[in-house]
Amino acid sequence: MPSIATILQPLYEIIQTGGPVFVILLLTSSLSLSLICYKALQYAGAEVGKLTALRGALAALDRGDIHEAQCIFGASKHFLTPVFSLGLDLKDHPGKTERLEAEAETRLMPLERGFRTLDTVAQLAPLLGLLGTVLGMIEAFQQLQSAGSQVDPAALAGGIWVALLTTAAGLSVAMPTSVALTWLESRIDQERLFASHMFSVLNTPACNKSASALESEAA
Repeated sequence: MPSIATILQPLYEIIQTGGPVFVILLLTSSLSLSLICYKALQYAGAEVGKLTALRGALAALDRGDIHEAQCIFGASKHFLTPVFSLGLDLKDHPGKTERLEAEAETRLMPLERGFRTLDTVAQLAPLLGLLGTVLGMIEAFQQLQSAGSQVDPAALAGGIWVALLTTAAGLSVAMPTSVALTWLESRIDQERLFASHMFSVLNTPACNKSASALESEAA
């Protein structure tokens, strides 16, 4: 069975070849991957994007069936469900829309936490890769100058590809991070748009009546 040192030897060689900038990129990629995994689990727990049941509640509110909407809200574990339930309880309370929007934003804030970090990684990683390439090229040309007239083209080419390694690493970190950030932001935008639609429905006259009032009218 190979030892841990044997397994990690290729990683050690890559780190030694890429230099300190490559190490920083490696740590940055670990941070980005950990944060993306955490956000994915957080979204799953909050049922972000699972709007099928809530759309059923929205259809019930459009029909004026508040009781069915209340039952759906009671069974749903979506993170905005308490806000929608509060909208039914407030009825035609003054400042209802502003209160619901504030409550929704309070619940959206934890889901948006970490976006700035991912955005920083997506913008900084290519620059770090470029910095590593520039430093590598400087070192390669210093060796070229020291060699004088006895220049070895193979050694120069080896120095250049080592320098370009950090650029490739920076792009490899930045592109997946940017894609993940775009996906996370799009899910939050979808939730915010749906919440705005739901609030407009909750402000209709039918939703401003209590369930008991509707029952008395039916009787």
